[in-house]
This record gives sequence, C-alpha cells and structure tokens, in this order.
Amino acid sequence: MGFHITEATCYFTADLFYLEVVLLPCGGVREVKVAPHGGSPVPSESFLQLLRSHNFAGFSEKLEGLYNQYNIPGDGEVKLKLFASLQCLGKDLQQISTLDETSQAFSTAVEVINNGRIGCVIAEKEDCPLIIQFYTNRTNEAETSDLTMTDTERVINAAQVTLGDSDVTRELQMAPVIAQPAQLDPQGFPVFLPLSEVQCETMPAVFLLKLQPAIPVMASFINRIGHVTDVAIPDVGLQWAPLPKLLMRRSSAHIQQEILDEQDATFKVSLPGDVTHSYVLPGAAWKESTHRAAVIDSVPFTHPNHVPALLELLRHQCVINTLLSSCFVSHCEGTGLVCDLHFEVLPESESSFSVTFQPPGTDSLAVLLVNVSDPRHIKCTLYGAGPSDPSMDENLSKVLKRCLSVPVTLSTLYSKLDEITAAPISPSHPATTEAQNDHSAPSNATVTDTSGASTVFSQSASVPEDGFSVPGPACYAVSVSKSELCPEINTSPAVHPYPYTPPVGAFSHWVTSNGQLSDPI
Repeated sequence: MGFHITEATCYFTADLFYLEVVLLPCGGVREVKVAPHGGSPVPSESFLQLLRSHNFAGFSEKLEGLYNQYNIPGDGEVKLKLFASLQCLGKDLQQISTLDETSQAFSTAVEVINNGRIGCVIAEKEDCPLIIQFYTNRTNEAETSDLTMTDTERVINAAQVTLGDSDVTRELQMAPVIAQPAQLDPQGFPVFLPLSEVQCETMPAVFLLKLQPAIPVMASFINRIGHVTDVAIPDVGLQWAPLPKLLMRRSSAHIQQEILDEQDATFKVSLPGDVTHSYVLPGAAWKESTHRAAVIDSVPFTHPNHVPALLELLRHQCVINTLLSSCFVSHCEGTGLVCDLHFEVLPESESSFSVTFQPPGTDSLAVLLVNVSDPRHIKCTLYGAGPSDPSMDENLSKVLKRCLSVPVTLSTLYSKLDEITAAPISPSHPATTEAQNDHSAPSNATVTDTSGASTVFSQSASVPEDGFSVPGPACYAVSVSKSELCPEINTSPAVHPYPYTPPVGAFSHWVTSNGQLSDPI
C-alpha cells in the first residue's frame, strides 16, 4: 500500500481503493473515508472509532482486511474486470438472500444462519467485504434456555466472497445473472439466465468462498464439492489426517502432545452432577482412508447458483465436526478425575458414527448409532439395551439435535436406562427384557477401570426436556476395558445382529457368523 500526508489529511492507497483520514488541528481524527475504484469516498464509522479510541492494533488489522478485500489477482485491465465481476456476483447473492422464502419464516438469527438457503448475508460495503454466515453451533436459545455453552465453544462459520487465481481460464459473469424481474422455480430457487445471454469474460480466475475459520473436510465431501462446481479444490499443500485428529488440533482443548494416526485417543469429559465420562477414539478405525480429512480454507466456484449447494455441504460437515468435537472440546482443571462411564466412538460411514457403552445393571454392551443424513436431520438409534423403543430413539435424537453434544446426550440416555433398570417389573410384563438383551451382547464382559493418563475436558450443559430427566450424580459406575473392544472396523459382511433389524452394515465388527455379538478379546 502507498501512504502520503497533507497538512490535514492522511491517505492509504492501493490499486482498487484508498482510505482517507481527515485530521483535526489538535491532532484528533475528524473523519475516515473509504473510496473504491471509480467511486466516491464514503464515511467509515468503524475505522473512525478505532482511531479515536487509540486502538491502533485494531486499526492495522482492519486495514489489512480492507486490503485483502480489494486484493484481486491480475494486472491493469484484468484486475478491473475481475473487480466488476465480483460486484455483479455480490448483487446476485444478495438478491438470492432477499428472495429466499424459507428464511422469511425463521424467527431467530440462528435459524437463518443454519437453515437459510444462503445463510445470513452481510452486505458488502466500501469498508467491509461480502460475508455469508452459514453455520453456528449455538442452539436455539428460545427452546434450550437451560443449555449453557462458553463463548470459546460458540463458533460462527462464515465465508468471505472474493476472487482467486486459476491455472485454467474460467467464464465469469460481467453482469447479474438472475432474470429480471426476479422469478422463482418450483423449488424456490431464483431463475438464472443462461450464460450465453449474459455478458461474460474468460479470465484466469475463480470466485472463492474464503472460509472463516478453515474447516476440516472429509475426502468424500471434497469430491462432492468438486461435482457441484466442476472446479477441483487444489490438493497442493493439503495435509490429510484422520478427522478426529484434525478436530483435536483445532479445538479449544489443550492437547499436551501430538497423537499418532494409529494411536487411540482418550479424553475425559466432566458433566453436571459430578459425572465424568471417558471417550476412546480408536486410531486404527479412524485412520482408514474413508475417514481421513484435510483442512480447507477456501472453496472455488464460478456461478452464484453453486453457493447454496456448497453451503449445504459445508454445514453437513460442520455438524459432524461439532458432534465429534463435543467429546473433547473444553478444557477443565485437574487430570486425576475418576471416570464413571466409558464409551468408544467408532466411524460407521462418512455421515454416521457409533458409541459403544455398558448399560447400567448389565454385563452386556449397547450401541448408540448417530446418523447425520443432512445438516438438519440427526437420528439416534439404540441397539442392545432391551426391546426396540422408537420413542426413546426419537427423544434422544431431539436432545442431540438441540444440544449438539454427544456426552450430554449419553448422560441423558444413561440416566433413563438407570431409571428403567431400577423400576419394579410390572406383573403384566414378564421379566424378559434381560433375556432379550443377553443374546445381543457378550455375557462375560468384565468391569474394569481404564482411567489412565488422559486429557481432561468439561462440558457445562444441562439437558432440555424431551421426555428425559437431567441426570444427577452417577449412582452406578461401570467401565469397559479396551480389551473387550474389537480392534477392527467393518471387516465382516453386513448382518442383522438384533431382532429388530438395524440398518444394513451397522456394527458388523461386533457380530459373529451366528448373529451374536462377539465375545471379548
């Protein structure tokens, strides 16, 4: 950037904008203006307040952001054309947001961000780029006022709309591509004009969704992103690793040392009621290629109609990341906590995982399958804890969707199972529950203490009422040793280990050829 000063004005200049600081005779700041290329100077209240408060570090940071906003690739005429193309794209994206009838039905900002077709669009200004907020792990405060989450755990995923270099020339719009007057198709999307009817230019650049913050994305999702845009995400510089490992690196937890891909990761989570969970994520299971991911900081595209589909894929990945991260997201003091309950988290598919645990009052194992079919549909299915109960599955799904916390949901489940176990058996219901449960779990599971050296974490959340009560202090403490857990994942043919028919392919790694759960190793 360039800089020069007159008697009462300072100028910061770049190719596509300049920033003007008007000074008072006493040395104070009268006004700050930003002028884009070809436009008139516009007052900037945000820059003015930073200077008046003597927040020069904040001013420098915002000035850097302004420079990046206008830092468009190319030289001379190409740079000006790309700047014009980006402005046309911005107009289309803002109109998509305005025309989104689904967003108009949402009553909170959280609903707009998570469910709006194009999220929450923050309009571009001379001193602020176009930003799309598309996901937040905040729950709906109106429905879950009893849930608590620290500020460090609250995240809003956003994307700055900008431009980047391309090794291949792309056809980019030089005018808005939404038909005027605006019309909606049967699915509620705006009708776009064919590019043959719109002024376009072929240039060595692509539009970018610059992610804030960057997101760990699984390989299958990266491939699907490429299918939407027909523009591959460059793999140069991508570092692939198991998804949980990338999430651990980026969490607010303080991991003391790097965990190897094949190494099991064990974490302790403290919950209300002085209950502590231990979570094991087996390295051998998560290191498989289908569960590896890379951290993505930008997504290339060439047309505004790509954006809703891209945001949907990114949201889907963010929900999965949030659920897995809940097992190790928050640091708490002390490392000598004794674990009341132990759980093993295993991958099942690109969008589902399972949690194995020992129900109260039994020597068998149960499994909770968590399936995230899309960003708005999270389904929990419980196996091996007695007869199938659709109402329990439905209530667990509601709890998990609201709190987005695996430990809170499992604490709720365990409390409910404890109530069922402690309740007297009705004369009209023969005592067959245990017999029905025994055939689907090992009968000689041992009870051990696996609370070795591990990182300790805390989740300060209570549970919304969905037919379940908030768990109090644990009154039945059990644990499952790692020797009881099969070391391999999904290596045997898909079977139906339970009489109420789980999804094909689920939990095949626990099942023997006769349909029973395998004995402990």
